[in-house]
Amino acid sequence: MKNLIDFLLRHSSWFVFAFFAFISCWLLFKNNPYQQHIYLTSANAVTASIYKGASNVTSYFNLQSINADLQERNALLEMEVLSLKKQIRNYHSLENPIELNFADDSIVCDYEYHFANVINNSVSKPKNYITLDKGSLDGIEKDMGVVDQNGVVGIVCGVSDHAARVISLLNPDMHLSCKIKNSDFFGSLVWRGTNPYYATLEEMPQHVKFQKGDTIVTSGYSDLFPPGLIVGTIEGRESATDNNFYSLKIKLSTDFTRLSTVRAIKSKMANEIKQLESEQIESEQQ
Repeated sequence: MKNLIDFLLRHSSWFVFAFFAFISCWLLFKNNPYQQHIYLTSANAVTASIYKGASNVTSYFNLQSINADLQERNALLEMEVLSLKKQIRNYHSLENPIELNFADDSIVCDYEYHFANVINNSVSKPKNYITLDKGSLDGIEKDMGVVDQNGVVGIVCGVSDHAARVISLLNPDMHLSCKIKNSDFFGSLVWRGTNPYYATLEEMPQHVKFQKGDTIVTSGYSDLFPPGLIVGTIEGRESATDNNFYSLKIKLSTDFTRLSTVRAIKSKMANEIKQLESEQIESEQQ
């Protein structure tokens, strides 16, 4: 208490000055309309600056939820586009187009999405993997395809309760069935471990024509990814593997050095297809 009294006595002149300055300002702004207008204008400007700064801070912390919402909307639009393409193909295959029926076999109904954040990622190792912050309790399962807003990312290869491990497209052990957009010719996409921005599309027939910049998409010959998902674009032709096939250099659409939010794709037909294939294999072995 003695220290507090000593402090007040030692700085009493400043406290007296501040008190009389406050009283003077109060009387000045209260009794003079012009000064009152200047005060209110200045106060509003300061308040607006404070509110703007606070809004910028809160907006920054809301970016994650905004990004997740945009990812979800993008996924739905992507599925709708694929569904429309499927319906158009069905339309052209009909002898009588007027009988076209937009049934519930839409691609949108065949797949479901589970969103997750990347918490660990490698791009420079011989075999690269990705770790997600969602696991089996969040609906993530082994052998689910993983994509981001730009293209294919990888395949879930391991799952725990709260995390999942993904074999990256930047891993020589992963082979992805792809084709040139608007064509029926497909090959196997593989990463050769040299550059995180490029991969190789192998086993393309020699007679297939292409141009630099043509889009490479998933073929749909797997229940892991819907057909038509963007994988990358053709950068050029590589040396031929033999007289019947050649390879293409593909610039990947996904930037693996900047992965953040991804979505795991689950095919609602995956279990049925696996069971059917296993039964077929067992019958052939008997």
